[in-house]
Amino acid sequence: MPVLEKLKTPLNTLKESVIDPYAINFWMQKLNPLWSMNQPLGKIVRKEHAAQDMLSLTIRVNHLFQFGQAGQHHPVFVVVNGIRYERSYSLTRIDQQHILLTIKKVNAGKVTTWFAEQAEVGDIIEFGQPFGDMTLPEQDSPLLLLAAGSGITPMLSMLEALKDKAELDAPVTLWYWVKKNQDAAFIARFEELAQKYSNFSYQVFATQEQPAAPRLDESYLDQLQALEQSTVYACGPSGFVATAERLFASAKLFKSEAFSMSLNDEADTGFVNVTLTQSKKTVTIPKGQSILVSLEQQNIRPTHGCRMGICNKCACNKAEGSTKNLVNGAQNTEPGNLLKICVNSAQTDLVIDL
Repeated sequence: MPVLEKLKTPLNTLKESVIDPYAINFWMQKLNPLWSMNQPLGKIVRKEHAAQDMLSLTIRVNHLFQFGQAGQHHPVFVVVNGIRYERSYSLTRIDQQHILLTIKKVNAGKVTTWFAEQAEVGDIIEFGQPFGDMTLPEQDSPLLLLAAGSGITPMLSMLEALKDKAELDAPVTLWYWVKKNQDAAFIARFEELAQKYSNFSYQVFATQEQPAAPRLDESYLDQLQALEQSTVYACGPSGFVATAERLFASAKLFKSEAFSMSLNDEADTGFVNVTLTQSKKTVTIPKGQSILVSLEQQNIRPTHGCRMGICNKCACNKAEGSTKNLVNGAQNTEPGNLLKICVNSAQTDLVIDL
């Protein structure tokens, strides 16, 4: 037995070293940085200006990259100053080997600033698996796409998925709000689609030009026909999405995604206590602010992903307390609910399973 044990140990060590994916990845990537046993990777092959403070990266992906459905998001992992960050972006498929990643630079945003100022052609990016349900409907119906700012990216992905059709089976309308005309991205692509398909139309509304286009409100409903038979998608800041949800409640189908949370309500002042049952901690956080952000400010690092309420990585059970959704303002006082801490604020003392 001792002899067998002596033989077993080096054999196991050899076996573990042979199949260790990280060791294999290290040597494989010495030959080609896109090679990997288990990592969906992409290499930046082109970096270009898309609009004011917005850039597009053309990325060649390896065979482990899983293309999502048009409109879905992918986790994107980058290392900035030695810290690994995860963010989620909607990608546009170009062909079987390339995707388009479009990013708007955000002031004080570590990841967007890195992409805008430091990322270079040849840099390697890691991806996660796609998620999200804002995808093209299975049944043909009139389609209305509402985008504000960088919310245009999932709309581009869905429109590109339609471009190989000889003709669109149902009308597709894109309404796109920006501050200035120079902020509008992909206009040449939309114009090309409008010339190719008689069923496609688009309008850009610049709210800070002269004359200024109105923000999304009831006046736009007069331009629509058969809203009850239409599928409506909206993507933009939370206030924009909440307005769209209210205005287009009678649509056949409404789906939305918000990429930023509402600012704190002035009525949401003061602090509450949050008890973390797994960590056996109680911390004090401000009302009206994302629970995830508040915990991070206390040096608590919950698992999270998209920070948009889509991927569910941050979701945990709420045992007690009242919360408010920062996207649509909905309040929840019921115990035993699944709570997405990235898009909810605390209204009272909470007990959550973290």
